[in-house]
Amino acid sequence: MIYLDTHVPVWLYAGRLDLLSEHAKELIDEEDLVISPMVTLELEYLHEIGRLTVGGNAIAQSLQAQIGLHTCDLPFPRIIESALDQHWTRDPFDRLIVGHASVSGSVLVTGDETIRRHYPRAQW
Repeated sequence: MIYLDTHVPVWLYAGRLDLLSEHAKELIDEEDLVISPMVTLELEYLHEIGRLTVGGNAIAQSLQAQIGLHTCDLPFPRIIESALDQHWTRDPFDRLIVGHASVSGSVLVTGDETIRRHYPRAQW
């Protein structure tokens, strides 16, 4: 099981596989895919400010039907405990997305260099 950072579902939904690294494509093809509910919220936020034409639920539901993407259902208090340890960022989305992956000790697929520097299981 691997978690996806917010930009990855956007690119998958848009069919922009060319924006993914070869390693990221391999991971996506080989593993079960999960997103934090924070990814859905961030996608909705991006839609509300006009950076996406489709909302978070629409993207998540479409990718669930197309590629079996699931939303993580770990208890929120566990995620918050993990997010409290992410002192390297003030971005609440990044803290909770990394917190989700960290609680389960999972890989997080992200092109974000800052996340990759601070979360040892982040890959691109």
